[in-house]
Amino acid sequence: MKKVKVSLRPILSKINLPTVIKTTILPGDSIERLFVATQVGEIFYIGNGSVKTFLDIRQRILKLGGSSGGYDERGLLGLAFHPYFYNNGLFYLHYSVAGSEGHGALPGGFKPDPCDPQTLSLSWINRETQYDHIDTVEEWILQSNGQPRKRRTLLNIRRPFFNHNGVNSLNFSPETGKLVLTTGDGGAGYDPFNLSQDNLEIAGKIIEIDVSKNTTIKNPPIVTRFNELPPTIQETLSVMAKGVRNIPGISFQKFHNQYLKYVGNVGQDLVESIFSFVQYQPIPVTQLIQASTQTSTFNQKGLVNFGWRGWEGAFPTSINRDCTKNPNLDEKAIAYYNEAVTLSGSRLQPLTSYYHEDARTDKFEGTALTGVQAYMGNGIPDLTGSVVFTDVARKKSQPQVRGALAYTRVRPDGKQNDFSVIQTNYDFGSPSAYYVSLGANLNQTRLYLGVYGSMKVTDFHQGTVFEIIP
Repeated sequence: MKKVKVSLRPILSKINLPTVIKTTILPGDSIERLFVATQVGEIFYIGNGSVKTFLDIRQRILKLGGSSGGYDERGLLGLAFHPYFYNNGLFYLHYSVAGSEGHGALPGGFKPDPCDPQTLSLSWINRETQYDHIDTVEEWILQSNGQPRKRRTLLNIRRPFFNHNGVNSLNFSPETGKLVLTTGDGGAGYDPFNLSQDNLEIAGKIIEIDVSKNTTIKNPPIVTRFNELPPTIQETLSVMAKGVRNIPGISFQKFHNQYLKYVGNVGQDLVESIFSFVQYQPIPVTQLIQASTQTSTFNQKGLVNFGWRGWEGAFPTSINRDCTKNPNLDEKAIAYYNEAVTLSGSRLQPLTSYYHEDARTDKFEGTALTGVQAYMGNGIPDLTGSVVFTDVARKKSQPQVRGALAYTRVRPDGKQNDFSVIQTNYDFGSPSAYYVSLGANLNQTRLYLGVYGSMKVTDFHQGTVFEIIP
């Protein structure tokens, strides 16, 4: 693949950690504006050369970073504008609710032990009391006076742990017109309750929400499973994919009157993976619930499965045992052998992967995938038609941490492809530069990169949004 070099042009600086970057046209406006949502709950946009506050919901979001030393995966995680936002003013938010903190679903850490069956079949019990927090998905409207107002709540989801809640988690599908919610597996590590493969669990799924349907319920119950929802809400939902660990959003790319879908699944210990697919058959939640009450085998053909927790990308999920005499010989055991075998023929293979350890000079050693975005512009010709992705931090970029930018393409034969690192010439100086988010404008001809100077959400105002330019 071609070696690509780009420049970074700062657009917005000294902001809090940017989780969502996208554009839209405000009602009555004629210019596409850049919107940036921060993890702590602010939404800004660039208007007439100045930064303006669109919405501030910091009081609605739980206190971040308190019990985790400043690092957190909760907060304002999703922002999506309705396809007809210009006419109807509707937009959607996904965030962690203030005052909803719990103590978590497990008292200590978790690591599966193939020699101890109990660690392979844990259940999330006492969910009403043993949880970490509550996430909500809401519909808002920009009123004629220019003030946003909440209209209704679509979902209230109880989460077992503080991490793996998704990020850039709300996007509208140009294919179906539905709101797409990407939920992580609920956190900890190794998906201890196997929520991602359970058809009735909301965690670990890609969910389509038909926002055109009125459920007549403005504040739904707090749930963890689809069958706990009222029937009118169940009827608005369908499952697009499962086997998700954690996803930094979904990106759609139009080719020849059909849409390629790109999804990145954050890895556990070994590998980060980007998936692509065209065909899928979303399964209505009502059908999933009905099937769960029947003894006959349920036909899941068409439901995309990324393979987690049995598979980490293209590899059976493994656990490491330290080899103190020689770290290069650390023992790796398959964590969930039976699950890996069961899913081996039905899971989707990654389009490309990159590794936490990689000695190749033209690659990088990654930490965690933070963005996946299709690019259809001509400004950077070598990237046209590709999918660009970001990793939060190269492993060997100390003492000044630097994120990584790379790209790949879908091959005509549909097989897995390699990737190429995108070189940048921006001088960040002495501060760290974690690549925390990736965004695009409406027609995917411009790319935007969110960078932060710390991994702690409690270190404020260290964020910059760049445009990626030739």
